[in-house]
Amino acid sequence: MSDQARPDVVHLTAGGVSLVLETSEDRLPSVVYWGAALGDLTASDLGELLRSSHGPFGNTRFDVPERVSVLPTPAEAWIGRPGITGSRAGRDFSPSFTLAGSHPVAGDEVTAVGRRFDAVDEVAALELSIEIALTHSGLVQLRSTLTNRGAQEYQVDGLVMTLPVPTRANELFDLTGRHARERVPQRAPFGVGIHSRESRQGRPGLDSSFLLAAGTQGFGWETGQIWGLHVGWSGNQVAYAERLYNGHRVLGAGELLLPGEIRLATGESYTSPVIHAVAGTGLNEVAQRFHRYLRSRPQHPVAPRPVLANTWEAVYFDHDLDRLIALAERAAEAGVERFVLDDGWFLHRRNDTAGLGDWIVDPAVWPNGLKPLIDKVDELGMQFGLWVEPEMINLDSDLAREHPEWIFRAGGRAGLPSRQQYVLDLGHPEAYATIAGRLHALLDEYDIRYLKWDHNRMVVEAGHGPEGAPGVHEHTRAVYRLMDELRERHAGLEIESCAGGGGRIDLGILDRTDRVWASDCIDALERQQIQRYTQLLLPPELVGTHLGDAEAHTTRRRHHLAFRAATAIWGHMGIEWDLTATSPGKRAEVRRWVDLHKDLRPLLHTGDVVVGDHPDPAFWVNGVVATDRSEAVFGITCVARPDTFPPGRIALPGLDPDTRYTVTPVAPADHLPGGTQLPAWWDTGVTLTGHVLHEVGLQMPAMFPDFTHIVRARAVGDETVDHGGRPASPATKE
Repeated sequence: MSDQARPDVVHLTAGGVSLVLETSEDRLPSVVYWGAALGDLTASDLGELLRSSHGPFGNTRFDVPERVSVLPTPAEAWIGRPGITGSRAGRDFSPSFTLAGSHPVAGDEVTAVGRRFDAVDEVAALELSIEIALTHSGLVQLRSTLTNRGAQEYQVDGLVMTLPVPTRANELFDLTGRHARERVPQRAPFGVGIHSRESRQGRPGLDSSFLLAAGTQGFGWETGQIWGLHVGWSGNQVAYAERLYNGHRVLGAGELLLPGEIRLATGESYTSPVIHAVAGTGLNEVAQRFHRYLRSRPQHPVAPRPVLANTWEAVYFDHDLDRLIALAERAAEAGVERFVLDDGWFLHRRNDTAGLGDWIVDPAVWPNGLKPLIDKVDELGMQFGLWVEPEMINLDSDLAREHPEWIFRAGGRAGLPSRQQYVLDLGHPEAYATIAGRLHALLDEYDIRYLKWDHNRMVVEAGHGPEGAPGVHEHTRAVYRLMDELRERHAGLEIESCAGGGGRIDLGILDRTDRVWASDCIDALERQQIQRYTQLLLPPELVGTHLGDAEAHTTRRRHHLAFRAATAIWGHMGIEWDLTATSPGKRAEVRRWVDLHKDLRPLLHTGDVVVGDHPDPAFWVNGVVATDRSEAVFGITCVARPDTFPPGRIALPGLDPDTRYTVTPVAPADHLPGGTQLPAWWDTGVTLTGHVLHEVGLQMPAMFPDFTHIVRARAVGDETVDHGGRPASPATKE
């Protein structure tokens, strides 16, 4: 890693990535190059690179701007979406910044190298600070702060940052979805104009773009060059790809501000969210850069992720102590390590029409409080967790009757209910204090190690009382502050981010949570796609993956236990199923799958996620490879009627090509359908090099739809192989 600089150009490099910035003529930094590492460059090299990057202007500078900064403005001949929109009562709407200084950013566990650039517009009386850093994993992180130095208020309507991508990036990729069907990939040509993904829901949304990327035509998991970005913010946001007629292509992102939401008095500042940008070869490398960044954070969970049981799809609102104790006993027998009591425990909460806001244990259901259940859970050797939804309120609640003014309103109206609920304005200091006090009281009274924090209604028409000014920004900041406060005061507390399923998954909320709920849908077939693309951003240990009933609650589709379990083991495993209604044989089978997950857990939760590019879309190859390439596990899943039967050879990606591996099936022996014909290697395993396993592959047993084979590869001693004239390498290497 290094920060190589000369007066007009800076080269930041770390994690196999280079970012070259130009700062000539005291202007804001612009990107000369962003992509694979360029190696050590001398001052002369940097000068030549800069000189080789400047092209002719064309007819005017507006036709071909000389350079485009990371926060582009019309003052530098940028005619696309401006980096800053705002004004001082209609004036100072087009700032022109002069660079005042540049300072290195000190490295730490996360940041390898970085720079801070300070600039000023004396006429508009605005100061700007831009922070650009490279993480050890090669992510580019950008953030800017705008400060008003004028005597009059300055209204900020938008502050977005951009990075250019080369002309060969001619295909766009992002994700969309809906409730119970999150993380649906979509692709489009990178044509002239703006492809803009905007969330006005007070959260990224179930249809979140998640990762907006541009890449070379037909890029896949293993191949193709990709440049992408993610907005690390849990409120309204925008991510966009813009191509101008003059050839410029940029990716940009920031917070989506509502009218009048940010008004800066003299001396006040607004700081944008962190934009996380990634460049890599194939989506696998993109994912690995995000995963390694998240794992490098000091707050990242390092203890084994407890297998949990969640009560929702087992009992719903039927909170009967005897029934819950019986469920806890069955969960412990299955190897569960954390028991989470879901919705229905608080005042008036017999269904979803009442009680939100009244975070007091309901004595009508729990006459002795939660202690009898928690004591039993503790006796069984499990941790206890609890569901909460602190940002929401039912009109049929004591809190709403006492303080209707704490509910977000626009135009004097409460707006439309969704799931019979409204949004509590945590930007209101008294509302914040009340909710914080009740959560602290719960955590002080009971041994609660884990909060499942839900968020089931979009935050729209979010008028902050009494004047009704937009309040999404302040509400989001208040949620961050409350989570931080709870974790600081209650050591060891973990929080899960849930929002009607996967509606609030972003690297802003992940700074203070330990797990996300990827979707309310635990249909195993749907979950194959949901989990694959959620893990494009998050490593498996942060993604809740549950084993449910044979008939899925959200789709009414039925799957056999082996397929459901083989899907659930690939993340932070849980069980959401009434085990008291199952047979001893089924419970024994569940225990074998939980044991398999625990055996694989050290690998699954530390290794590199890899996905194979199989030519038949019916076959999905997912795997995790140890960072030293000493072992790996792969799931080969048939998700539809295949073109071929049997599937033929399946390539195993990500292994060290020069190392011999022994590959064996590892799923519980009774998971195969009767009469399944097995390939010759199945019973005894096979030993081949990583190169052969990827280039030739392995013959798999015949596969019907909705079925997964799991195989494990282990390096054979220290033996290495020289193939194709390449030098041999150690059996384990980075």
